[in-house]
Amino acid sequence: MSPRRAKLKDSGREVALFQRRALAGFLIIVVCLGVLASRFVHLQVVRHDEFATRADQNRIKLRPIPPARGLIFDRNGTLLADNTAAFRLEVTPERVKDMDATLEQLREVVPLTEDDIKRFKEQRKGRRGFNSLPLRFRLSEDEVAKFAVNRWRFPGVEVVPYLTRTYPRGTEFGHVVGYVARIDEADLRELDATRYAGTTHIGKTGIERYYEKLLHGEPGYERVEINADGRALRVLDSTPPKPGKNLYLSIDVRLQEAAEAIFEGKPGAAVAIDPRNGEVLAMVSVPSFDPNLFVNGISHVDYRTLIGSPLRPLLHRALVGTYKPGSTMKPFMGIAGLEQGVRRLDDTVLSTGEFHIPGQSRGYRDWRRGGHGRVDLVESLAQSVNTYFYSLALDMGIDRMSGYLSKFGFGARTGIDLTGEGSGILPSKDWKRAQFNKPWFPGETVIAGIGQGYWVVTPVQLANATAILAARGAHHPIHLLRATQSGFSAPVEPVPQPPEEPSFIVNMTNWNRVRDGMIAVVAGPTGTAARVFADAPYTTAGKTGTAQRFSRTGNEVDTRGLDDAQRHQALFVAFAPVEEPQIALALVMEFGASGSHDAAPLARRILDAWLAPPPGAQPAPAAKTPIIPTTAATAPTTTAAALRPAAGAAR
Repeated sequence: MSPRRAKLKDSGREVALFQRRALAGFLIIVVCLGVLASRFVHLQVVRHDEFATRADQNRIKLRPIPPARGLIFDRNGTLLADNTAAFRLEVTPERVKDMDATLEQLREVVPLTEDDIKRFKEQRKGRRGFNSLPLRFRLSEDEVAKFAVNRWRFPGVEVVPYLTRTYPRGTEFGHVVGYVARIDEADLRELDATRYAGTTHIGKTGIERYYEKLLHGEPGYERVEINADGRALRVLDSTPPKPGKNLYLSIDVRLQEAAEAIFEGKPGAAVAIDPRNGEVLAMVSVPSFDPNLFVNGISHVDYRTLIGSPLRPLLHRALVGTYKPGSTMKPFMGIAGLEQGVRRLDDTVLSTGEFHIPGQSRGYRDWRRGGHGRVDLVESLAQSVNTYFYSLALDMGIDRMSGYLSKFGFGARTGIDLTGEGSGILPSKDWKRAQFNKPWFPGETVIAGIGQGYWVVTPVQLANATAILAARGAHHPIHLLRATQSGFSAPVEPVPQPPEEPSFIVNMTNWNRVRDGMIAVVAGPTGTAARVFADAPYTTAGKTGTAQRFSRTGNEVDTRGLDDAQRHQALFVAFAPVEEPQIALALVMEFGASGSHDAAPLARRILDAWLAPPPGAQPAPAAKTPIIPTTAATAPTTTAAALRPAAGAAR
């Protein structure tokens, strides 16, 4: 066996192999460094803005600044809705590990009711975790101080200053101004989340709701630097919010107070309108409620008290309350009969105490036993003679009657700037067929002629019709908003109103005759309200009305000795002064013996407050005056006797 040949070492080959391997390793290192460098460039240069923003988001918080809500004033600048400084307790859910435990511990520091906790939990359902939510409003100074001492125990819980809504006039404007309340789930589904960022309250009723867009304003924002615990360190910059507009209403506080006071808590409503421009001067619904109860969440006890009251204080009677107009319809029936040629100026009717439809035995009574004798239109209005209007309605027919009376706005909403207005009922053959699928009967036409049967009106609707009558058939759309202001240093700007609708009354002699009849009601020797207005320092045209709440079975109709629930509804409509009407009024008392006995005296006091105020009080302003301050107009000095119709004209 031959020996193995020794393998010689090739140094040159090994060196070449090493060099190739070293070069390959170097290239790999270079490639890796290039990849790393390119990644650095990508992160530090290409995506610099993105990561800088992410870093800022960890360090900087964008916090919305809710706008200050616009204030609400009456026509003379009296404050009706204000913003006052207060403190609230806010919680950011994503920063609270155990919410239930935190809430229980908080109750040891700041009193929290079950209602507070329930509302907070309901709000969480519709909000993101990083949005702070109010837990408790209007903290006292002691509660703020006590929480400050224990603040370290509650990460994600802060005391925040804010402006809360207050209503200094309380119940006087509960229905008209309305109130704001916390934003709920239903609101969140409809609101613009960006526009309402940081906002906790929204208008729920009245002017607060109708003009929410004007009152709310636009939110601002601030960039706040925070620490690791999420607490604000400093404000880096901010965009201020744009406050809502201040609103000036046509309502006059003095007249509103007077109108509310006369009811003395008894259920009813009154609406006063300036027939020259459609401005609502007073709008009262009694009883009312305190809107301050609702702002930060009404308690269950208070809400049950309001809901359970038999007088229904939450019902806006002036806007949605429905009443039979009774004899207040007679002036409108009179002008309808004259304008359509159904009656002539000198036509008379014999009142024997009971009216019969030809061929029928059923009688329709006058309020006076034995009747009123032979009367014309003026005297039929003065004495409120039913027979005249029974006959007129039967001759006119229900459809002609409804067609003409619709021109006064009956059976339709007035369009006043409040939500939820009722439309009433203007009966007709088609209406009954649609509602009950039954034919119309002549007897229904007869009682419709005196505002009974299917007739239903709202107080604001009746006041609007009276204003149209006072303006000789011309119509100024009624409204509550008179002017706006973009800030306290900005000028007050009147709100443009729709143009006047021309009069639909063709012959003004017909209007004059109806006016004479309404004057005779309050100034004639046989007028149903003559005693009430005997010494009035201004001239008035009015009409009493009594809507029956029960069916008469005998000749006795005075219900003052009966229980309130069995009484009539008492009504009164009027405009004054007759020469140039400045106010048109409709008043309803839910419980009253008659319009002349109960409603007319109240209406007189309202008219006195506007046209004959006591010494030192501001008299009624002219139709076109500066918004603030309003200039006073001289109260009329002509006496009621000056326009009292002659006895011959009334017979």
